[in-house]
Amino acid sequence: MSLELKGVCKEFGDFKVRDVNLAVGEGEYFVVLGPTGAGKTLLLELIAGFHRPDEGRIYIDGSDVTDEPPEKRRVGYVPQSYTLFPHMTVEENIGFGLKVRGVKKEERQKLVERLMDSMGISKLRGRLPMTLRGGERQRVAIARALAVNPRLLLLDEPLSALDPRTKEPIRRELRRVHEAFGVTVIHVTHDQLEALMLADRIGIMNDGRLVQVGEPREVFLNPKDEFVARFVGFENLFEGEVEAVEGGLARVRVGDLVIEAVGGGLGACLVGIRPEDVTVSLKPLSSSARNSFRGRVVEVEDMGALISLSVDVGIPFRALVTKRSFTDMGLRVGSEVYLTFKASSVRLIRAK
Repeated sequence: MSLELKGVCKEFGDFKVRDVNLAVGEGEYFVVLGPTGAGKTLLLELIAGFHRPDEGRIYIDGSDVTDEPPEKRRVGYVPQSYTLFPHMTVEENIGFGLKVRGVKKEERQKLVERLMDSMGISKLRGRLPMTLRGGERQRVAIARALAVNPRLLLLDEPLSALDPRTKEPIRRELRRVHEAFGVTVIHVTHDQLEALMLADRIGIMNDGRLVQVGEPREVFLNPKDEFVARFVGFENLFEGEVEAVEGGLARVRVGDLVIEAVGGGLGACLVGIRPEDVTVSLKPLSSSARNSFRGRVVEVEDMGALISLSVDVGIPFRALVTKRSFTDMGLRVGSEVYLTFKASSVRLIRAK
């Protein structure tokens, strides 16, 4: 099924959805990504029919469902808490929606059996929710949502309560379920890795608005404004001025530095470089990279497998090195280093 939102607005307590326009195609896996409080859950609840928009219309398969109650929308919804019925077994939880809809017992059992087998939870059929681990509860909640053959599956932070070791298999399971059942999915998260691994397209949400929509790679590489750039990892973000453009290369002044970037158009801009695109060395590198600056390490932050360096090159720069490289180079606060990065790694975001 397809989903379309036209000018949807809603205020509910401290949360807002503001003038959201969105079209999601049949069978698409669409991820809404944004910080806590951006309005992501409220957007899902509007689609599910738990709230009526203050303004705007919602369409499913071309039909206006704005005024329809949740039970008439054929939408499966998995909230953050999963909310399984504590007094029912796994099998009873999955079949509950079918029972309410009057599906005969024999047919209901066949459908539940198929779903339990598909989700790898057949052995849990007689268990109560309180005896299940996080990943098991999540599988049961998804199976229950799929049991009613929804036109649309809504997932609200489905992995947020899981530990890192459990998240990876559930991520794979979500993608497999999407492909196997062909259901259109709207998945809400603040986890960028989740979005990159699962989404056909993503929408970045901030302060109730969808501020950028596109394929994950496009959004992460070409943010349209400062908020999106910072949110998707452009920690190096500076105000600059394009002074000249020649041969597809722009010369951008940032303070006392001149940075070369791929792009065109004179005038004010924001200059963005990801820390992972910056190479750190003790001596100037012989490479095709057009940007190289000498600086001094002013801060060291241990991030586990990686070390984040803050380097003063006239402006504060963030760069990442592996622990091994950090040790091999003998880096510490006060070390003199060279930062090198390609012109193609620089993103120019036009100032508004």
